[in-house]
Amino acid sequence: MLNGKYHNTKRFARYALAATAMVGVFYSCANVGRPEGGPIDETPPKVIGSTPQAGALNNKRTKILIEFDEFVKLEKANEKVVVSPPQVQQPEIKTTGKKVSINLLDSLKANTTYTIDFSDAIVDNNEGNPLGNFAFTFSTGSAIDSMVVSGTVLDASNLEPVKGILVGLHANLQDSAFVKQPFDRVARTDSRGHFSIRGIAPGKYRIYALQDADQNFIYSQKSEVLAFNDSLVIPGFEERLRNDTTWKDSLTIDTIVPRKYTHYLPDNLILRTFKEELFSQYLAKSERTLDRKFSLYFVAKADTLPILKGLNFDEKDAFLIEKNHKNDTIHYWVKDSLIYKKDTLSMSLSYLYTDTLNQLVPRTDTLNLIVKKAKGAPDDRQPEKKKKKGKENEPEPTRFIAVTPTIPASMNVYDSISFVFDEPLDHYIGGAIHLKQKVDSLWKEAPFAFAPDSVELRRYNLFSNWEPGTEYELEVDSMAFVGLYGLHSNKIKQNFKVRSLEEYGAIYFNVSGIKTAAFVELLDGQDKVVRKLPVLNGQADFYYLNPGKYTARLIEDTNGNYKWDTGNYEKKLQPEMVYYYPQLVELKALWELEQDWNVLSKPLDKQKLDELKKQKPDEDKKKKNNAANKQNSSSRRSY
Repeated sequence: MLNGKYHNTKRFARYALAATAMVGVFYSCANVGRPEGGPIDETPPKVIGSTPQAGALNNKRTKILIEFDEFVKLEKANEKVVVSPPQVQQPEIKTTGKKVSINLLDSLKANTTYTIDFSDAIVDNNEGNPLGNFAFTFSTGSAIDSMVVSGTVLDASNLEPVKGILVGLHANLQDSAFVKQPFDRVARTDSRGHFSIRGIAPGKYRIYALQDADQNFIYSQKSEVLAFNDSLVIPGFEERLRNDTTWKDSLTIDTIVPRKYTHYLPDNLILRTFKEELFSQYLAKSERTLDRKFSLYFVAKADTLPILKGLNFDEKDAFLIEKNHKNDTIHYWVKDSLIYKKDTLSMSLSYLYTDTLNQLVPRTDTLNLIVKKAKGAPDDRQPEKKKKKGKENEPEPTRFIAVTPTIPASMNVYDSISFVFDEPLDHYIGGAIHLKQKVDSLWKEAPFAFAPDSVELRRYNLFSNWEPGTEYELEVDSMAFVGLYGLHSNKIKQNFKVRSLEEYGAIYFNVSGIKTAAFVELLDGQDKVVRKLPVLNGQADFYYLNPGKYTARLIEDTNGNYKWDTGNYEKKLQPEMVYYYPQLVELKALWELEQDWNVLSKPLDKQKLDELKKQKPDEDKKKKNNAANKQNSSSRRSY
């Protein structure tokens, strides 16, 4: 009896162990067979049918249904999907399973080709593979208008591709159509700035780009980014041949068959976007952060300063005026203590103001300025702190005018030394500034020039013909600088060394293809400006450069103001042309690189290097994501 029980117990244990082993094997197999372990789907969805059919004629349906071979979803439909001709009421677009439905809320126009351009908005539900450049077309008449024009939209200032901007055609060739009527045909740019406007009838058109803030398909706000083409667009086509290749296997070609196809023109339009300067002028803010200083801030640049008249003080010779180059930020330093000790400064201010008709008209405001101390600013009105017991006889610490000297420990051969003061200077003593150069272990006086900055009121600069690889000592005596309000500077002493020529390289550009004055901006590998020079006799030579990677852009300076200027649609003024040197050159110490640069040798959209662009193509991001997914999947399988 006992033996029977023991036998049954062993048999039960064996069954239990076997069952446990089977569960373990099953669990292990289930883990190996998880979806992330298999290959990633990179195939976009395919259209298998639609109602009405693609290319349908005499269609009266406002509801369209498109069916795909797998589950799909829409990404950023409001940004990417464009219906042409443009719709006043935004269409309803949604997905259900393997279908995309479109409900056009506007009435259909007679004898018109309609194009619903999805761009890459339709993606499969699992991996997000986009169905690129997909458009659905039908006609309410007896024929389909099939012409296409295409091109690229670039930012005029830096040749960056412009993503998601509206591009439209007007059959009305009057300039006023752009500001009064919606576009006839439209499209949007993709992540590369490319666009294709479809369903165009033969004829002549004007083409525009518009960052349509109010979605009315009209250039109705000066703050909207725009572009226009000086020439008319005439759609056309030509028959071309392409070779279709069939393969026996992955290495062996079976046959190559030439096939005819229709290619639509123009296919290389370039639109350069810009934003017009806003000339709405008014006083944005006035403030008095110190007793002795008040400031005026205008929203736009001005050719002249405002006229100021004191109401409780005499304004004649009462100020030192500190302004920027646009005259839109102006600081008034009050010289007379009897004036700046007043609790309130009352004045009238006359300036040009933009009225409701967008015209500059004279305006006079009355200002009453009291001190409102800015956070962190010194307060001249603060009472003296009581001295601690036992320290009544100690002298007050000397107050000096605050100065910020810029003296790098390693000086570039082309640099200067600057001094920036917290308040304007009354005067300085040139003989109290000493520059010494180390020659054979001895310090000798070195020649220099010292002068106020030509732009900034409170900046002074020291220049010298620096000897490369040499040590210098700058010493400024106390009392060398005396401020407008009586404070003087403390002693300054600093040593520095000028870099040797062996640390530098040079790049020389031989420029051709331009007909106007121009300047070149030398750029680093992140598209940041390192230095700029005018083009003189077809040359722009950059000396004393640090080793590194460089490229350049050229700006045609048509008005000679040494900066890039935007355009103006009303005046039919295009923004100034910008060109990029289409290479990234690596410079090493002691190298001198001579580069021939014809700015017209490449189309504008091919000039800026991909590594410099901030706007990256969506497909590149997709590849990176897929690569990351594959790596993660591989890691999970190995685990």
